[in-house]
Amino acid sequence: MAVNVFIDGQEGTTGLRILERFVGRDDINILRIDPELRKDAAERKKLIQASDFTILCLPDAASREAVELAGDAPVRIIDASTAHRTNPDWAYGFPELSPVHREKIEKSSRVAVPGCYASGFNALAFPMVKSGLMPADYPVQCFAVSGYSGGGKKMIAEVESPDSVPEVHSPRFYGLANNHKHLPEMQAISGLTTKPMFTPIVDDYYNGMVVCIPVQSAVARMNVSPKKIHEMLSRHYKGSKFVKVMPLLEGADLTALRISSNDLRDTNMMEIFVCGSEGQVLLCARLDNLGKGASGAAVQCLNIMMGTDETKGLL
Repeated sequence: MAVNVFIDGQEGTTGLRILERFVGRDDINILRIDPELRKDAAERKKLIQASDFTILCLPDAASREAVELAGDAPVRIIDASTAHRTNPDWAYGFPELSPVHREKIEKSSRVAVPGCYASGFNALAFPMVKSGLMPADYPVQCFAVSGYSGGGKKMIAEVESPDSVPEVHSPRFYGLANNHKHLPEMQAISGLTTKPMFTPIVDDYYNGMVVCIPVQSAVARMNVSPKKIHEMLSRHYKGSKFVKVMPLLEGADLTALRISSNDLRDTNMMEIFVCGSEGQVLLCARLDNLGKGASGAAVQCLNIMMGTDETKGLL
């Protein structure tokens, strides 16, 4: 029997990608809103309360409003906004992080989909802190590069406009006040006691990203080696369908390695690389900011909540 799913904000980048991943599925019945009523609270309330699952692809304030509109209806909500990611009453929608995360997604009626940068960051930092290979008070510095689709409709239009200025076609640093909206969940979910220093870069390609964290023995106050960290991450993600720890490369093979940022575009995969040398290790996570970093993660969580194959509709 098909479940009723309403996507509140289905005309946005994430919503449209979710709809693409539902094509051909006979276990989902999409409840659609009249485009002229998409901001009408009464109509949204009716569809939210009529659904088994509602997926929110909205700005934070509108997502909070949607949760209020749900009232006491037995609808299960998956929120792709920033609004609820650090709320302990909500499940954090990254099932690979631990069995506890997965079980909470399975059982919860409220699931917050991770941010794209935060997905890559927490995939690296959470197991490092949990295993003890990175102290919780380690002063983490993180840098990352993403395609411009992560900036939403406004940035997409800016870059793709025939009147665009040359600057938008070069790598651009932003969030220079260390105030990126993903930072609260990066700290809270990873278990770090202090806010990371995060330097994001947006570049002139559509989708895909790489998130990197350097770890140094001199700062960690313990010996860190690529082999030790690679073994830990391989154990942590063993059996995962969507998170793959890539083979450890050393010597000439590592020198020749190039990690491009859009190899996983249009998939729900994430690849983790362990690079560097004894005492100085670089951890990198590659993913699609619109896949495992947004719509793919939402669909994966929905599948888990439905009790169906979590890979359904995903690559």
